[in-house]
Amino acid sequence: MLPPLNALRAFEAAARHGGYIDAADELCVTRGAVSRHVKLLEEHLGVTLFRRNHRGVELTQVGQALLPELTEAFARIERATRRASASASELRIICPPGLSIRWLFPRLQGFRDQHPDIRVRLTTEFYGDRGFDPAEQDVGISLEHWPGRSADIKAQFLFPMSLVPACAPSLLDQGPPLVEPSDLRHRPLLHESTKREDWTTWIDTFQVDGLDVQSGEAFPNLDMATKAAVLGAGVAMVDPLLCAEELERGLLVCPFPDMVCGTQYGGYAVIGSQDKWDSPNMRAFRDWAVENVPAPVNK
Repeated sequence: MLPPLNALRAFEAAARHGGYIDAADELCVTRGAVSRHVKLLEEHLGVTLFRRNHRGVELTQVGQALLPELTEAFARIERATRRASASASELRIICPPGLSIRWLFPRLQGFRDQHPDIRVRLTTEFYGDRGFDPAEQDVGISLEHWPGRSADIKAQFLFPMSLVPACAPSLLDQGPPLVEPSDLRHRPLLHESTKREDWTTWIDTFQVDGLDVQSGEAFPNLDMATKAAVLGAGVAMVDPLLCAEELERGLLVCPFPDMVCGTQYGGYAVIGSQDKWDSPNMRAFRDWAVENVPAPVNK
């Protein structure tokens, strides 16, 4: 049976301070209370921990051996409880760069204002082959049907991921007119990732012939590909919701605005582990995310 915790704390403080007076001040109790707790511990263990002398008390050999173990044990308890307290008020979010820049980050201060007691830690990384790790993040923003996801990861749909070709207005007049989708072969294609899945999906959906998805520049994320398109570098496959600002301002135009498709991965969603799904922090973020779904835009 473990000794009483208060007795252990009293002994550790008295041994560390070399006496009962300072230990009593630290523990906010009387000197007599410290003495009684130490005596209780000695009786529980059946050993003497302090020798009393005219100068006060000094540790016995057993007491000297016990002190560092208790000091480290209490330090570990303090660190663990501090981490537990921090995790209760912290929300760790991971969101890919393009989605972070174009949707989450511009709105995130609103969540902080609504929930000042929740400390948000945002990581703007791509999941890659690692997938969503609930040990590292509490919340993820991803696609509903991301392949290989663990069965205990839940997803809440937010808004669709859509694809449509877009370019700078100046690019429309460079080269042959864009009358048919296949005419895009006369313009450089821009890709949001090295996998080039964006153009492949669109071409397969609408059965467009003559386009080489291996041609053109590939970028690390949607934001960079979109900015390259605004600069007139080529035609990017953009998401109308995430690229609403460029479309509304006329920085980008869609030569085939009715040819919008989704992807095999579904729409954007909040994801999280099943055991945290209904926690107060998670529920607060999920509700906020649904309220902040971007509005449709005219292309």
